[in-house]
Formats: sequence, C-alpha cells, structure tokens
Amino acid sequence: MRQDGLAGALAFLAKRVLAMLPVLLVVAVAVFMIVRLAPGDPAAVIGGNGATAEDLARIREGLGLDLPILVQFLQWGGAVLGGDLGHSFFMNRPVSVLILQRLEPTLALTVGTLLLSVLVAVPLGALAAWRGGWLDRGLMAFSVTGFSIPVFVLGYVLIYLLALQLHWLPALGYRRMEGGIGAWLRHLILPCLTLSVAYVALLARVTRVAVSEALAEDFVRTARAKGASAMRVLCGHALRNAAVPILTVIGVSAAMLLGGVVVTETIFAIPGLGLLTVDAVLNRDFPVLQGLVLCFAAGYVLLNLLVDIGYMLLDPRIRY
Repeated sequence: MRQDGLAGALAFLAKRVLAMLPVLLVVAVAVFMIVRLAPGDPAAVIGGNGATAEDLARIREGLGLDLPILVQFLQWGGAVLGGDLGHSFFMNRPVSVLILQRLEPTLALTVGTLLLSVLVAVPLGALAAWRGGWLDRGLMAFSVTGFSIPVFVLGYVLIYLLALQLHWLPALGYRRMEGGIGAWLRHLILPCLTLSVAYVALLARVTRVAVSEALAEDFVRTARAKGASAMRVLCGHALRNAAVPILTVIGVSAAMLLGGVVVTETIFAIPGLGLLTVDAVLNRDFPVLQGLVLCFAAGYVLLNLLVDIGYMLLDPRIRY
C-alpha cells in the first residue's frame, strides 16, 4: 500500500512538472512578441536625441534588432535553453548576473510579507470564526478597508507617519543581510507592512469562512461531546480541516506578491527585481525585460507546484 501511495504521489508530481513546460513556452513567446511590438526603439534611447539615421541603423545591427523577428526569437530561445538570458542593451552585462544581484531584496520582501501575512491573518481569521461578535465585525471592516487602499497610497502614508514624523524607521533604501541583521530588518519593516495589509485582509477573511464551515461539521460536535478543549477543537480539528482552502489562498497571495513588489520597490527605492523591471521598461531593454518576465513566470509555476505538494500532505486523496 505504501509503495502504491508513493508511486501515485510521484506520478502526480510528474504530471505537474510536465504541465509547467507549456506554460513557460507560452510565456516566452508572448513576452518576446509583446516587448517588440510595444512602442519605442532601444536604438533611439541608446543613441540619444543627436543620433542620425545611420547611427540608429548601426546600433540596431549591433544589437541584432535588424534581423527578422523569428530569427531573433530562435536565437534568444536557443540561448535560454542553454542557460543564457542574454546581455543588457544598456548595462552591457549578462541578464542572469543582473537578476542574481537584485534577487535578495525581492526575496526578502516577498518572504517577509508572506510570513507576516500568514502569522497575523490565520490566527485572526480563526479567532473571528470562533468568537464572532465584535472581533468578527472588526475583521470584516478591516478586510474591506485593506482591499480599498491602494498600495502606493498606504506606502506614502506609512512613510510620512513612521519615518518622517515619528522617526522610528528609515523611509527609503535597503540594507543587505551581510551589513547587519538589525539594519536589514529595519529597512524591511515599512515595505513589508505596506504590502501585507491587502494580503492579511484577504487571507483572514478566507480563514474565517473556512473555519466557520469546519466548526459547523459533525466531527467538531463529536469532539466537543467527547470533552476536547476549546483550543484543541479549534486548532486540532476545525483549523486543520480548513487548511486546504487556506493553503490555496496563501499560494495565490504568494504569486500576487511577485507583481506587487514592482510598485512597493519603486515607492521605497529598494534595488530589487521590481525596480529593475521598471528600469528595463523605461529603457526598452528587451533582454532584461524578457529574462525578468520569464523568471517571474518560473516562480509562479514553482509556487503552484509547492501548493500541489502541500495539498498532497494535507489531503492524500488529492494525489490521484
């Protein structure tokens, strides 16, 4: 039986991994075409206002932009399969190096926001479902408010209050971990708070609904009848059986964070992948933009795979 279960789990994971490949291929084709069909000419940005037609033609030839689009895609796709994301038009550096240099701030912001959201939202939603009353009404009000406030508005409000007025936290910038854990955390608190509000609102509301439904099930009434403590009923029975929808929202939130970091890093001047994306768009830096979107897509499908693994651990019936 155990061998059959293991074989089924491995087959389930193999199907999910194979399903990732067409997604990445579609994303690669789409991003390649979109960045080239969008208005703007990298040669004009590089050449500047004083560039002549001959100068622009020479720059396009040097960048390979004079080749047919199909030829450009085949060259880029072959290089990507070999692990080469190309060279930046403007920084004249490998795209993979630029991404690795900017990866730490984005990962720190994303993981910190996700941990803060889960640690606050799951207990808050579970308690709201358990207690009801003013806590439940307050959670609903917070959920509506959290969804309504744009990230950039909340970011500027927190900067004004916590950084400029109270001087508790730095307003802008980022410090790497090797510079000291204390400084690293101080520079992460404001952006993580800003980005986590909407996700706390979403996750807490979903947790409340899922736990409320679990508390109405027969197995919870049976546990109470057997004399189980309130904490055991809530955590050991209701919250455990509500874990699948909660995990789904956590996975969706993590995927949404990959897009939310673009705005947050711009507000707080964090030199991560989000700010690199903005610079690549403004400079029409095709290789950097293509590499970034491909990395974001790979991160998204990897998160989906991790959520599927979580499903397998929480509910073995999902394996098949």
